[in-house]
Amino acid sequence: MSTAIERDTPILHREPYSEKREDSVEDAKLEEEKEDRYEDHDVSRPFPPDPDEWEETHQLSFRAIFVGCALGAIVGASNIYLGLKTGFTFGAQLFGAIFGFAILKAMSKALPESGILSFLGGPFGPKENCTVQSAATAAGGLGILMVSAVPAMYTLNLLSDDPSKDIGKLIALTSCAAFFGVFFVIPLRKYFIVHQKLTFPTPAATAYTIRSLHRGKSGAIAARKKSLALLYSFIAVFVYKVVSGYAPGILFDWHIGWTLYRLGFTSMINLENYGWWIQFTPAFFGAGMLSGLNASWSFFGGTILAWGIISPSLVKNGLAFGKPISDEYPLVTYMSMSLSNPDLYAREPSPRYWLLWPGVLIMLLYSFADVVITLIPIVRNMQIPSWNPRTWLHSDPNAEDEDKTPIEDRIPVSWWATGLVLSTVMSCAILATQFHMNVGEAILALVLGFLFSFIGIQSSGYTDVNPVSTVAKVSQLIFGGISKSTGLATLPAQTLNMTAGVIAAGSAAQATDMTGDLKTGYLLRAKPKNQFIAQLCGAVVSVFLTCGLFVLFTKASPCIIHPVEDGPPCTYGAPSVAAWAAVAIAVTAPKLPIPPSSGYTAIGLGIFSVVCLVVKTYFVPKKYWPYFPNWNAVGLAFVVPNLYYSIAMAVGSSFNYFWMLRNPAGYDMYMFAVSAGMLAGEGLGGVLQALLAIAGVDGGAYGTAIGCPGMEFCG
Repeated sequence: MSTAIERDTPILHREPYSEKREDSVEDAKLEEEKEDRYEDHDVSRPFPPDPDEWEETHQLSFRAIFVGCALGAIVGASNIYLGLKTGFTFGAQLFGAIFGFAILKAMSKALPESGILSFLGGPFGPKENCTVQSAATAAGGLGILMVSAVPAMYTLNLLSDDPSKDIGKLIALTSCAAFFGVFFVIPLRKYFIVHQKLTFPTPAATAYTIRSLHRGKSGAIAARKKSLALLYSFIAVFVYKVVSGYAPGILFDWHIGWTLYRLGFTSMINLENYGWWIQFTPAFFGAGMLSGLNASWSFFGGTILAWGIISPSLVKNGLAFGKPISDEYPLVTYMSMSLSNPDLYAREPSPRYWLLWPGVLIMLLYSFADVVITLIPIVRNMQIPSWNPRTWLHSDPNAEDEDKTPIEDRIPVSWWATGLVLSTVMSCAILATQFHMNVGEAILALVLGFLFSFIGIQSSGYTDVNPVSTVAKVSQLIFGGISKSTGLATLPAQTLNMTAGVIAAGSAAQATDMTGDLKTGYLLRAKPKNQFIAQLCGAVVSVFLTCGLFVLFTKASPCIIHPVEDGPPCTYGAPSVAAWAAVAIAVTAPKLPIPPSSGYTAIGLGIFSVVCLVVKTYFVPKKYWPYFPNWNAVGLAFVVPNLYYSIAMAVGSSFNYFWMLRNPAGYDMYMFAVSAGMLAGEGLGGVLQALLAIAGVDGGAYGTAIGCPGMEFCG
């Protein structure tokens, strides 16, 4: 949903109507007029009070937090599945807002306002809906750690070989990032939301969605349609994902090269060996719908460049090597990679290892350049925040208070200040005792997380893009220098490097998400105090949920953390894991374990990506920008060894484009609901598949391998 851009427009109030009109046509015109007046609202200010709106006395309720945390858990589980596949994750805000409305609106009507179930019944309004989505965002927000830095620590053999043995360490480490990020973001609310008036596109769209869902009969009809579309797509995809695990070669993966080889076209086996097959993955079809044409087709174009042109050329010219994986058939894997012995791969790299370095450098340079170019005009016009406690923490009594939130509804300084001190002390103690970081190093990691949050919040507030995961790799460079200056051995240096990265990236990501939530509440005039409590509850759920799901997935698919050198590619490509591990290796190794040809190509493509960005930004009219590739997506294609995801996203984005052209009304009504249902359905279906694998009743035990070179190649 599009939102109004920042502009100097007055708040538009709606006048009450003194009489009821019987003429439905006249009512429809009035409703349309009201909608038009609201859609012209300046999103830098709270929505105007609605005279027809009843006062919500229970904005913070058990049912709101419970349902919000449950919905956040669904999104968190989906994000770990999707993140381990390709590094893509999606936020829980709109999912929590729409599904939360559907659940609690029905509950409010079905259950009594008095009696033993009174805490579950009663009226349900937009501010309580805001509490639901706040809890959902917090509960589903920390999965980014379990698809990147944390599994990279296992890949580098920095922890034990079994995550279930480290569950205490994982919970402790995740808690440091979760709670420090929740507490230190509170004083930033006034600066970023009230003073700077950042737009925050998705949080603002969430606020508009919540308001429209609660607006009379028209809102209820729209809410029902969106909720049913989300529910139906979720159930259909969930069932399809689970069932397809028992016949993946027929229902999920089409190995065209393998089939043609068996029919006598022997040269077509190269399609199979290089990973070119089709997977009917609803999640990444939906991800393409949400990502749009530019990002999705850039991803697909990068896949063609990396795995259709460069990889075969490397093998042909003896610069990269494959490994046979079958004595009976000419099956070869070009996806093998071992970061435990990178020196071997520097001498005789697989195409995947060779492509890893250009992909990582492209993403790093392009993301940093994009952040710098975005922040230049922002910093130029930025007002330096006053660090006087009277103006930073409180309102100046001699000046007009820009924050229209009542004082009693704001988060007391004592709450977040006490929490910040306790979370800092807790983090220092945990990092010192469990990960052998001294106090200075622990505080530096926390400070870096605080600084990275400024970049993340500014970027997210203006562009809806959160670059924290990439920007946080600066912490790896900083701690790489620290480890070398102190003469640490390789393993302790990598442990320091990765642990600091988890803290910096996790706390900054958490702070960025929480600020977006507070923006939604600011527009809806919800109480920040209630949102803060909901966020804390969601953070607690997220800590245990993400750690438990990580143990579940790694138990079902050990190749996530222990890649098999000789064999088919892992079901989970885990590109973010490889990127984090590669940077840690590079900054701690005495000699860079990078093949020279790969290093030169990385530098050339990295510089070229930055030049493209500069040319696009400063020399090309904005209407032509969509025709320039997104080099961040191109770099990701170099790192992702599962080629079929880019195909699915390209098809999904194209479908979305033609849907928007042919039926814009249906597109506006159903697009997000359908795509979110696909993402969550396949993600949760993947969780169930992992449980079935652990129980020994999955497709590997009772399914058929028809259409697959082997069950390990499918699914």
